[in-house]
Amino acid sequence: MVKNYNLKIKREEKFEKIFKKLDNSYKTKVSKQIKKIIENPEVGKPMRHGRKGTREVYVSPYRLSYSFFLSDDEEDEGEDIYKLIFLDLYHKDNQ
Repeated sequence: MVKNYNLKIKREEKFEKIFKKLDNSYKTKVSKQIKKIIENPEVGKPMRHGRKGTREVYVSPYRLSYSFFLSDDEEDEGEDIYKLIFLDLYHKDNQ
């Protein structure tokens, strides 16, 4: 079951830098996964240990790392607003 979330979406500078360098075929693949994540942020695999609090999806041959959590901003207080932050995009061999 997909829950409707009120989302604030952000892309980290590191993610943007790597995304801009991708060729168009990979940009298309990554963009499709981003749309899926926005539709259902819980779709990614929850990470453990040092990466706890983040999720990842596989976009061959890359891994897209993102964080999804209830916003703690003062302006969002009392509302169910979640933050979705795209953190990193890295080659699966460079974990």
